[in-house]
Amino acid sequence: MPSLSEADQKSILALARQAVVEAVCHNRQFTEIPNRGIFATKRGAFVTLHVDKRLHGCIGVIEAKDPLGDNIAHCAMSAALQDPRFRAMRPADLATLEIEVSLLSPLEPIRPEDVEIGKHGLLIEQGFYRGLLLPQVAVEYHLDRERFLRETCYKAGLSGDAWKAPETHLYGFTCEVFAESGFHDPK
Repeated sequence: MPSLSEADQKSILALARQAVVEAVCHNRQFTEIPNRGIFATKRGAFVTLHVDKRLHGCIGVIEAKDPLGDNIAHCAMSAALQDPRFRAMRPADLATLEIEVSLLSPLEPIRPEDVEIGKHGLLIEQGFYRGLLLPQVAVEYHLDRERFLRETCYKAGLSGDAWKAPETHLYGFTCEVFAESGFHDPK
């Protein structure tokens, strides 16, 4: 997939921020979602929120059924208020909020030996268990290939070596990742 223009990246980040502000300050969903151009495409996406430079929420859609604009708004709101790992954001948190968006390529089966750290994200499925880690997780935590596979299994609620089992399905994907910090004025 071709890279997005800087204008599209800024528009997606602005939409995510508007959705967070509506949810956090007004306890309502953002409804003025654009539906043209990049916002009409169907792509998996994750919205990651950092407050005071620390992870404060990450929610995404792996296989998009809805337009990107709807997914970005929903994921941003959910990351702010509904990620069970974190307390709901408060209006005071907005002062140090940093938003990152990861747009996913389509999922493709991948062999463990073909996983490239920093390039591939992983989805592991076994029965009803499913876990996903974005490519930047492996880089941020200095994971080698085997540790990345193990951590993805743990995320799915499986044993660390479940990726070796024949009934386990492994999928790889790439991401286009961009954040407000990549632009001079994040607001």
